[in-house]
Amino acid sequence: MSEPPGTAVSVTEAPPPSDTAPKPLAAQRVLPLRRPGRWIATAVVLVLAAQFVHGLATNQFYQWDRFGYWFLRPTVLDGLLITLEVTAYSAVLGLLGGILLALARLSKSPVLRAVSWTYVWALRSIPLIVVLLFLYNFSALYKTLSVGVPFGPAFFSFDESRLATDMVIAVIGLSLNEAAYAAEVVRGGILSVDQGQHEAASALGLPKGYQFRRIVFPQALRSITPNYVNQLIGLIKSTSLVFYVSLLDLFGTVQSMGSTYPGDIVPLLLVATVWYLILTSAVSVVQFYVERHYARGATRSLPPTPIQKLRASVTDLRARVRRETAI
Repeated sequence: MSEPPGTAVSVTEAPPPSDTAPKPLAAQRVLPLRRPGRWIATAVVLVLAAQFVHGLATNQFYQWDRFGYWFLRPTVLDGLLITLEVTAYSAVLGLLGGILLALARLSKSPVLRAVSWTYVWALRSIPLIVVLLFLYNFSALYKTLSVGVPFGPAFFSFDESRLATDMVIAVIGLSLNEAAYAAEVVRGGILSVDQGQHEAASALGLPKGYQFRRIVFPQALRSITPNYVNQLIGLIKSTSLVFYVSLLDLFGTVQSMGSTYPGDIVPLLLVATVWYLILTSAVSVVQFYVERHYARGATRSLPPTPIQKLRASVTDLRARVRRETAI
């Protein structure tokens, strides 16, 4: 078809082919978002950490040779053993007492609720050192203890000063204090169990004791374990106060040796610090695996162990290297 006369015809030339054709989408490299603030903060933290480690290694005031001398001395290990004994006894007795107090707090009896609440309120309000010192001087208030009818005859009595050794005083004091905090931990764990579990157990006609042992308490342990392990870590550190009731635990031994060898005070304190770090780290490892055990059935996949995390990191690093090499 011919154009009408007087009409201009424009011819547009196609652009020359480009030498740099766009790459397919699969071959394009995705650049991550740059975060300079994160890199700056990381660099500052690394510099401070390097300076701290350098100061620990080069400062002669720490006397690392004396630290190595004292670290495994029999005297220090004997104090460490006493610390472990006090912690073990107090943790078991404190947890048992906490369970009883928690059940009393959840009881329908107003007397049990009032007594449990008063005990928890009092022991959480009084400092632990005051409790220990009070028990240490308990024999001055009561020479003998007896069991019998109130305002009546006593069935039997015993001399309190003979039974109240330094170890007994330390364990009782720490257990009384620990039970008050463990009661709240256990009570919170029991209340965290879904009410439907209680109703289902009651609908099956199960006895109350069986409901608690087999249904409620195992589920409550998922909430109780991490909180009580925190209490246990605090208990390990609280054992340092038994030095004030004449029991030479780890801290008491360090203090005694520091008085005898005043030039080794700093390395002796470092010895106690490192041993406390080892003990709390061991408890944290146990906490991880206990939590992982009770997480079965509550999560789709169990949290990976440190070894599994390391393997996953190595696998991801290899995959990234291969991907970069291919590109």
